Amino acid sequence: MTPLQEQTFTFAAICQISSAVQRIARFGVIDDQQLHLLINTVMETSPENTLAVFGGDLNNLRPGFKVLQEQLGNQNQTKDAEITRYLVSLLALERKLAKSNLALNQLGTHIDDTKRQLQHFELTSETIVGSLAATYGDVISPLGTKIQVAGEPQILKNPVNQAKIRALLLAGIRCAVLWRQVGGKRRHILFARSKYLETETELTNKI
Repeated sequence: MTPLQEQTFTFAAICQISSAVQRIARFGVIDDQQLHLLINTVMETSPENTLAVFGGDLNNLRPGFKVLQEQLGNQNQTKDAEITRYLVSLLALERKLAKSNLALNQLGTHIDDTKRQLQHFELTSETIVGSLAATYGDVISPLGTKIQVAGEPQILKNPVNQAKIRALLLAGIRCAVLWRQVGGKRRHILFARSKYLETETELTNKI
């Protein structure tokens, strides 16, 4: 994989997570396999390569490629301002995380604790999802402006949905970290859109 390809599919992952957050907030549903894939990115702290974080298969990111195409493409009617807000907020929080050694150390400790819980619970169990949600609340939320998730009030009041959303936002931070590590920068979203779109098409054709 070239750096541009890695930037494209890690950015697609952030798009995929933003879309999943929106779907839970509006409808209260997420496919269990999708939830597993996305929150498992938090547990993949020593992957053999970047794609291994996503199960080693570009096909797992197909929904994210679609959202990337909609958000960065030239068709204004396909752009979703809510998803854009989630994307921008996740990237901003990741920058603040990167500048805080205390928060990074806390995050590492929390993730290690959750990994130990995996000996007794499934990744998508309420226990593990709740642990990841608590990590987001304890470590990430205090770093900056909280991400305001819009949706159906009754759905958002449900503690299970709240936990899934926070766990996914933590996964979004993880993917934003990956994106930075492979050379992603916020200016690329504005000035390298065409390259990302071309690369997305190349990667999608490989699936």
